[in-house]
Amino acid sequence: MSDAVPQNDRRDRERGPIRRPDSIAPLAESRSGGPQDSAPAGTVVPSAMASVAARNTQYRWLILVGLILAAAMEVLDSTIINVALPQMAGNLSTTTQEVAWVSTGYILSNVVVLPMTAFLNMLFGRRNYLTGSIVLFTVASFFCGTSHSLGELIGWRVLQGAGGAALISTAQATLVQVFPPKEQAIVQPVFLLGLVVFPTIGPALGGYITDAINWNWCFFINVPMGLAAASLVFFLLHDTEPAQPGVPIDWAGIGLLAVGLASLQYVLEEGEQDDWFNSATILRLALLSAVSLGGMVWWELSPQNKAPVVALRVLKNRSLSAGIILFVAVGFGLYGVNYLYPLLAQQLQGLSPLQSGVSLLPGGTASLVSITFCAVISSNPKAKIDPRLLTFIGIVLSITGMWGLAHLNAQAGQPDTFWPLLVRGLSMGFLFIPANTLAIGSLSKDEVNQGTGLLGLARQLGGSVGIAILATYFQNQQHINRANMVGYLTPSHPAYNDRIAGLMGTLTGSGYSHADAQAGALGLIDRLLTQQVAAMSYNDSFFLLMFISAAMVPTLLLLNKPKAGAAPAAMH
Repeated sequence: MSDAVPQNDRRDRERGPIRRPDSIAPLAESRSGGPQDSAPAGTVVPSAMASVAARNTQYRWLILVGLILAAAMEVLDSTIINVALPQMAGNLSTTTQEVAWVSTGYILSNVVVLPMTAFLNMLFGRRNYLTGSIVLFTVASFFCGTSHSLGELIGWRVLQGAGGAALISTAQATLVQVFPPKEQAIVQPVFLLGLVVFPTIGPALGGYITDAINWNWCFFINVPMGLAAASLVFFLLHDTEPAQPGVPIDWAGIGLLAVGLASLQYVLEEGEQDDWFNSATILRLALLSAVSLGGMVWWELSPQNKAPVVALRVLKNRSLSAGIILFVAVGFGLYGVNYLYPLLAQQLQGLSPLQSGVSLLPGGTASLVSITFCAVISSNPKAKIDPRLLTFIGIVLSITGMWGLAHLNAQAGQPDTFWPLLVRGLSMGFLFIPANTLAIGSLSKDEVNQGTGLLGLARQLGGSVGIAILATYFQNQQHINRANMVGYLTPSHPAYNDRIAGLMGTLTGSGYSHADAQAGALGLIDRLLTQQVAAMSYNDSFFLLMFISAAMVPTLLLLNKPKAGAAPAAMH
C-alpha cells in the first residue's frame, strides 16, 4: 500500500491536469458528502474521473454497438443512394445531371466538417457532439425521404453530410477512450468491418429497396438505426475529458477551410462534365480553392493563431503524414473500383443495378476474412509480424486484382470478374488495419481525434479525386481507342469486308432487302466497335488503378514500425 500514492501521483502528472466537467460534479459530491464549492475551476478530481471511466468500461460493448450502428449508417448511405438516383430524377422531374447533386451536396458538407471534428469534440464534449451528429444525420435522413423537390432534398442532404462527418472519425477515437489497450486489437477490426463491407453491400441493398419499394426508403432505413445509436451513446457514454465551451473559435480558419474544400469538391465532382478548365466556373473555383487552402495552411501554422481549428502540426509525425498519402491512394482504389465495376457490369455484361451490386458481395466476404486474419495477427504478441509487411501484402493483392480486371474482353462474363474482385476484396483488410496501426499508433490520445479526422479526409478526398480522374480518363480513352480502331474499318481491310459480307448474308437470309441488310450490317459493326472500345477503355482505367496501387509501396519506407505492445488506433 505504501507504493500506491507515488504511483498514482506519477500517473496524474503524466496525464496532466484534468478540469472537472459539470457532468461529473454529482459524482464528486456524493463521494465527499457535499458540494465542492471551495474547489476552484479546473480542480483535478481523479476519483470522479476514475468513476466515469469505470462506467464507460462497464458498458463498453453496448457503446460499441451504438458506434457501429452510427458508422454503418454513414458508409451505407454513401453508396446506397447512388443506385436510386435515376428513380429520384424521374419522381422529382429533374435531369440525371441535376439529381447528381444529391450525392455532391452530401460530400461537400462532409469533407468540410471532417477536419474540424477534433475541434468540435473539444468545444461540445465527445458525448454531446457524437450524439448531436447522430441525431442530425437521422433527422435529415427522415426529411430526405419526405422531400418533394430537388432543392429540398439537396438541402437536407447537406445537413446529413455535416452530421455524418463525426460518425466514423469521432466514433473510432471514442473506442480508444472506452476500451483498454489490450482489447483495441479486437474492437478496432470489428468496427472496421463496416467501413469495408457496408460500401460493398450498399449498391445491392439500394437496388433491392428501389426495385421492391421506392427510393424514399433508402433514407428511412437510417431512422431506426439512428435512434438506437443515439440512445446507446447518450445514455451509456460519459466524457472522461471536460468540454471547453469557452475555447476561442478560429473563425478565419473555419471560413478558409469551408471555402477551400467546398470549392475543391465542386471542381472534382463537376469538372469532367463541364470540360474542366474550359469552364469559367470550374477555373474560378479551382483558383479560389488553391488560394483558400493555401491561406488556411499558413494561418493554421501561424504563431498568431492561438487556437487553430485544424492542428496541422500533428503532421510533423512522419508516420501520420505517410499514412495520409497511403489513405489517399486507398480511397482512390476503393471508390474507383466501386465506381467503375458497376458501369462495366451493366454496359458489357448486361447486369441490372441489383445484379451488379450482388456481384460485389464475394469481395466483401473476402474483406471480412482478411480483416479477421489481420485482427488475430495484431492481437497476438507472439506473432511478431511487422505491420508494414502486412500492408505490402495488401498492396500486392490489390495490384493482382487490378491486373485481372485490366485484362477483360468485350465477351467477359461474371465468372471472369469473380476472382479479380475476390482478390481485390481480400486486399482491403491488409491495407486498412495495418496501415491504420502504422499511421496512428505513435500518436498520443490527445492527437488521435485530429489524426482520425485527417485520415478520414484523406480517404474521402482520395475517393473524390479518384472518381474525377477515372471519369475523365475513361472518356478520353474511349475517344483515343475509337479513333485507333476506326482506321481498320475500311474496305481496304479484308477482315472488315468479310465481316460485312457475312452479316449482310445473315440479314438477307432473314428477309431484309439489300439496302436494309447493308445498313443493318453497318449498325451491328458500329455496336460491336462501341462495345470493344468500352472494354479497352475499362482495361486502361483498371491499369491506372493498378499503377496507383503500386505507387503506395514507397510510402512504406516512411512508416515507423510501432512499438511492441502498441494497440491499433482509431482509423477513419
